[in-house]
Amino acid sequence: MASRHVGSVVEGTRRSVAEVVAEVSPDTAERLAVRPGTSVSRRPAALVAALAIGGVIAFLGSHALQPAAAEPVEVAALLAADSSLIDEEAALMPQSSISEAEARERLAEVAAARAERKAREEEAAAAAAEAARPKVVAPLDSYRLTSGFGSRWGTTHWGVDLAAPMHTPEYAVEDGVVLRAGAASGYGLAVYILGESGDVTVYGHMDKIQVTAGDVVEAGDQIALLGNRGQSTGPHLHFEVHSGGLEGKRVDPVTWLAARGVDL
Repeated sequence: MASRHVGSVVEGTRRSVAEVVAEVSPDTAERLAVRPGTSVSRRPAALVAALAIGGVIAFLGSHALQPAAAEPVEVAALLAADSSLIDEEAALMPQSSISEAEARERLAEVAAARAERKAREEEAAAAAAEAARPKVVAPLDSYRLTSGFGSRWGTTHWGVDLAAPMHTPEYAVEDGVVLRAGAASGYGLAVYILGESGDVTVYGHMDKIQVTAGDVVEAGDQIALLGNRGQSTGPHLHFEVHSGGLEGKRVDPVTWLAARGVDL
């Protein structure tokens, strides 16, 4: 825009100079002409006028020929940054969409999948815990074997006696179901448990029973507190094993436990 304006100004200036030259009369031109031997100092006014006209033309011409100034670097950088931001915003715009109903359905599917996965994980954890759980344990944590299985004082002792302080916790030796729990002749109090092995274990002389008939127990579950009831000479647990059921053959508890990895 500036170049066109300057060009028009220069063109107008050139026409003005031409018109000025055309208006000079022959007499004036003759006076301005340089004659041999004539001193330049005699034509100061004409010379000044010519120089002035030439200076104007030179000034306008030099400005018209100059190229437009380069765009400032700062402006170019800002334009480039704006263009980059526009491209980034366009890239971030959503390219697709679904309805709210479809989104809710998808959320329900995700929730169901998570619940199923959680159930599988819990099932796997339970299976691992069950595999790690001992299937047979000793009936007491700490004790002293005071009487073994077999003949004793002219009779047969059908179990083992394990001495311990009063109210020492007593445990079911294997998984099973409580057959009987309560008063028992000679034992004072007794608990009978039918185990998964098919054998019945008997616990006698306890001071307090903590299970009832029909309870399902696991190996290691507390069933009573050790005592001194019935025909007893001191706090202890009388422990028996009936092979194959309540009316089955009574066997040595030490041997029975040892066969299952537990030493008394």
